[in-house]
Amino acid sequence: MTPQPNPEAGAAVKAADRAHVFHSWSAQELIDPLAVAGAEGSYFWDYDGRRYLDFTSGLVYTNIGYQHPRVVAAIQEQAARMTTFAPAFAVEARSEAARLIAERTPGDLDKIFFTNGGADAVEHALRMARLHTGRPKVLSAYRSYHGGTQQAVNVTGDPRRWASDSGTAGVVHFWAPFLYRSRFYAETEEQECARALEHLETTIAFEGPSTIAAIILETIPGTAGIMPPPPGYLAGVRELCDKHGIVLVLDEVMAGFGRTGTWFAADLYDVVPDLMTFAKGVNSGYVPLGGVAISPEIAAGFATRAYPGGLTYSGHPLACAAAVATINVMEEEGVVENAASLGASVVGPGLRELAERHPSVGEVRGTGMFWAVELVRDRETREPLVPYNASGEANAPMAAFAAAAKKAGLWPFVNMNRTHVVPPLNTGEAELKEGLAALDAALSVADEYVR
Repeated sequence: MTPQPNPEAGAAVKAADRAHVFHSWSAQELIDPLAVAGAEGSYFWDYDGRRYLDFTSGLVYTNIGYQHPRVVAAIQEQAARMTTFAPAFAVEARSEAARLIAERTPGDLDKIFFTNGGADAVEHALRMARLHTGRPKVLSAYRSYHGGTQQAVNVTGDPRRWASDSGTAGVVHFWAPFLYRSRFYAETEEQECARALEHLETTIAFEGPSTIAAIILETIPGTAGIMPPPPGYLAGVRELCDKHGIVLVLDEVMAGFGRTGTWFAADLYDVVPDLMTFAKGVNSGYVPLGGVAISPEIAAGFATRAYPGGLTYSGHPLACAAAVATINVMEEEGVVENAASLGASVVGPGLRELAERHPSVGEVRGTGMFWAVELVRDRETREPLVPYNASGEANAPMAAFAAAAKKAGLWPFVNMNRTHVVPPLNTGEAELKEGLAALDAALSVADEYVR
């Protein structure tokens, strides 16, 4: 894994990208994408030979790192045997992937509907919920992200929704618990939990329980800030759903498949949803794949009537073969256990130690390999280091922090006033400490903006 500089090749890749690739979530003329020459394990490198430790796991999906040889071999073997086949047929890779996923999902979520990724998993989960209940509305939380397709972006609770918010999508947003920036004037986790549940119960009552098909929540919100819910909250939501005949959908697209130190974040809270979406870590993102895990009751509703939905590439053999290999690797190499162990013994303590020394750190929170560092201008007032949804000059402090991290050889995950620490789950202790040292240097730059 020794990067060989080839700036001419890098310039050609960059030129073709700038001429023809239309990038997501970007003003096209204001971006400067890095040309990547290769990747392996927890690292990637550019054409100038600079190597970066990836604390983003791509987009929080390379849960077993880049180029794991067993998964690469499984994709190659499947391609040689059967590159593709239509979803209406029983195919070994598809059947085995579904079996392995069902073995690990919470409770009795034993039926798997495959999609191409997380956003369309959310689309289909909400369609199933509406068809199952015959009701139109969906409740979802502010400070959430569920995908970029039409329904998924409308249930999203961050600014990426605004430009596509139709106002007619049948979506109602509510506040989920987040003690550090409480909307309920809470001082303890117990208060935050109780008041958030009261707020949700009131929202249900005023919207009309008989009109609500589903409540969708990220089990632990990801891009919006990695905010583990307080004890009792998800169980309380489950009770409200049961009381009113509402389908509970847990979005585990980012938190699932070992990210939290358990196979699914729901395992941390002993809550079983009616529907659960997944993607990303199911095969470490090597080939696009997502899906919905479905309860027996909802699955039974489509036993003798057709489910009105599908995708050409549902359960694509290459993607499913990658999922089978990824799940087996995670099981046999103790990847989930590694995330739990090093998250508790290295990442968490290391980040809390940085928080003690850097006045720009307002809070550290997380579990497993799923952590957020909240950056502030003032610890007392908790004023964010940059304003909500900042861009341009207003975002300069976070841009300076990110540049410093990259200069130190770390590729950071930055969103609004936070940096997330989300490395591959099999990252070793020495690599994690290397990343924490780079974060230490970058936080010194953020400290310069503290009041």
